[in-house]
Amino acid sequence: MASSPTSRISLLLLVSFLLLLVNSRASSVSDLDEELAFLAAEESKEQQSHGGHEEHDHHIGHEEHDQYRDFENYDDLEEQGGGGGGGEYHHGGYEGEEEPLPTVDEKDVAVLTKDNFTEFVRNNSFAMVEFYAPWCGACQALAPEYAAAATELKGVAALAKIDATEEGDLAQKYEIQGFPTVFLFVDGVMRKTYEGERTKDGIVTWLKKKASPSIHNITTKEEAERVLSAEPKVVLGFLNSLVGSESEELAAASRLEDGLSFYQTASPDIAKLFDIETQVKRPALVLLKKEDEKLARFDGNFTKTAIAEFVSANKVPLVINFTREGASLIFENSVKNQLILFAKANESEKHLPTLREVAKSFKGKFVFVYVQMDNEDYGEAVSGFFGVTGTAPKVLVYTGNEDMRKFILDGELTVKNIKTLAEDFLADKLKPFYKSDPLPENNDGDVKIIVGDNFDEIVLDESKDVLLEIYAPWCGYCQSFEPIYNKLGKYLKGIDSLVVAKMDGTSNEHPRAKADGFPTILFFPGGNKSFDPITVDVDRTVVELYKFLKKHASIPFKLEKPATPEPVISTKKADEKIEGDSGKDEL
Repeated sequence: MASSPTSRISLLLLVSFLLLLVNSRASSVSDLDEELAFLAAEESKEQQSHGGHEEHDHHIGHEEHDQYRDFENYDDLEEQGGGGGGGEYHHGGYEGEEEPLPTVDEKDVAVLTKDNFTEFVRNNSFAMVEFYAPWCGACQALAPEYAAAATELKGVAALAKIDATEEGDLAQKYEIQGFPTVFLFVDGVMRKTYEGERTKDGIVTWLKKKASPSIHNITTKEEAERVLSAEPKVVLGFLNSLVGSESEELAAASRLEDGLSFYQTASPDIAKLFDIETQVKRPALVLLKKEDEKLARFDGNFTKTAIAEFVSANKVPLVINFTREGASLIFENSVKNQLILFAKANESEKHLPTLREVAKSFKGKFVFVYVQMDNEDYGEAVSGFFGVTGTAPKVLVYTGNEDMRKFILDGELTVKNIKTLAEDFLADKLKPFYKSDPLPENNDGDVKIIVGDNFDEIVLDESKDVLLEIYAPWCGYCQSFEPIYNKLGKYLKGIDSLVVAKMDGTSNEHPRAKADGFPTILFFPGGNKSFDPITVDVDRTVVELYKFLKKHASIPFKLEKPATPEPVISTKKADEKIEGDSGKDEL
């Protein structure tokens, strides 16, 4: 049967369309190959012009530096490094032949994974857990000591280990920064990082002290007077009996708290010495401190959790001075939100009483901190981290190292204003503050300069594909990468739909620009800025970055190569040509 003219036309159109599509793809592939060849040739020529000695570090390396987190280990203000328990960091493995590791009998060390971790720490009142990495030399050195301690501590505490390279979710949850990191869990709750000697005896002594009865009876006035005189902080429970459920709850709470002693009594006369009324309903509990706020009374349910929360909220000063000694009270506190006063030493007497008054109303909701701005050891560093400039006193709320949002008080430092700041923060009514350098006076270079205040305008412009490098001025990798990135910007400057940009990540912030070390390179596709940016993890060369952009750009583009100059005809030869040929036939 003969086909109809309509079907033949349809077939012809389909074939034409397919041929056009194939040719278009072939042309696209050919264009990319040509552009990559051009870039490679340009790079080669530039290297030759430098005598062939230009070298760059193209691997995907970066330097990590979280300034405020360094203060968790206060010594790091003087020597930057460490963290998460003071362990060894992985910088790429060992060189040379590895010696075989000695065999260690670890029969009493439990091996944990995400499947049995929660059950293990809940079922053991005292559980020590080591996060390690197989390549870590310090972990290998600790292994026989840790195993021997586990055997000696059977019946007192349980010891376990986790391969953090295999159990990434657990390592991330507990913010493991180095290896080995060793935690103590009490009744299922992580309470302390072990920072003692990495020996069997050191571990055994430390754990036995933690697991020993941490509640003491007071039965005589002489004992009471000695405790009140000698102890800087003390918790006293006034109970119906020194044995039984009330005493057990108090003892369980005492195991959850470090840094102060717990006592119990059933004597009204002794309770009175601790400012407890003799007719009060039992069980009753107070916390006494030799500080501005001398007494805190417990009024919750007499359970270990409620008691521990009360003690945690009240054992620290109303306002903690940011010092070497005070740092642990800030960073190891179960309360993560911080309300911070920045003031010079000569203004602290004016503003600290105000902050203390506010602190009384927000126990358990904020850690209140005073930073002396003109302190040479840490004032400038802490102020710089928060973007606090100038000399005028300031108050801000900080959400802690996980979230890292900041909210600055705009107004006079009064009790009313600071309370409003705290209340509005808790009600989620505040807009975060982000650091920003001044806007650049001229931003017409090949690589656009991004600061906190122009981030939305340039990076989040939906009509542009934006490549952003987040760098640090002190970062060696960033310095090596700079000439390569500048070349890329030069080649792509003429493409209107594409922006190559950079931002100093130490002095600028934005919630959409989170750096995992320096440099971090992020790509923000046009028309898709509501989603997280794409992390660029290719080799840091012009060619590889260009290939990445061609693949991920939402707006297709073509490299604008310099125009090839027209061949120049010699003036002398042109004149000879004109004289010898008039353009007419001779008669």
